[in-house]
Amino acid sequence: MPETIALDDLIRDLLQAVGHDTDREGLQRTPARVARFYREFLAPVATPVLTTFDAEGTDEMVVIGSIPFYSLCEHHLLPFFGTATVGYIPRDRIVGLSKVPRVVQAFARGLQNQERLTQQVAKHLMEKLEPKGVGVVLHGRHLCMEMRGVQIAGAMTTTSALRGVFLDDSRCRREFLDFDAQAPRT
Repeated sequence: MPETIALDDLIRDLLQAVGHDTDREGLQRTPARVARFYREFLAPVATPVLTTFDAEGTDEMVVIGSIPFYSLCEHHLLPFFGTATVGYIPRDRIVGLSKVPRVVQAFARGLQNQERLTQQVAKHLMEKLEPKGVGVVLHGRHLCMEMRGVQIAGAMTTTSALRGVFLDDSRCRREFLDFDAQAPRT
């Protein structure tokens, strides 16, 4: 196995390779700070266990909107971020409300793309909660579009994943999408 190089040494080498003086006061501790961020943000995160409760007859839509998410584009290692709206219609169980944002945040960690993130959240909730349907909409700003390439600041990318009645019933889909349209954006 090749000798392991410390992550902060790699970051220092990168900064030097693009012409920065890493002995300068403002950059002396930067490699360690960046390494700490990468270790924390790129470390695998266990998907939260969904705490569920008897639905007690609840069969109407539950929607959690304006859920912030932060991720790193797997193509450019630049951030993308935004908000998610997640809804479901219970069958027999409801989920602890704090668990839904945790699912979004867990799948957003690491290297990701918005399309996959949207699908992963919907799939996980369908599998673990077994509701009548799930809807997930993400609105994201991608710094890979804003800082490089086309360099268009503020462009919003929207992705959606609809399952069950959210896909099959146009009235249900419209109600969910109306909730999403009312949610504040970052």
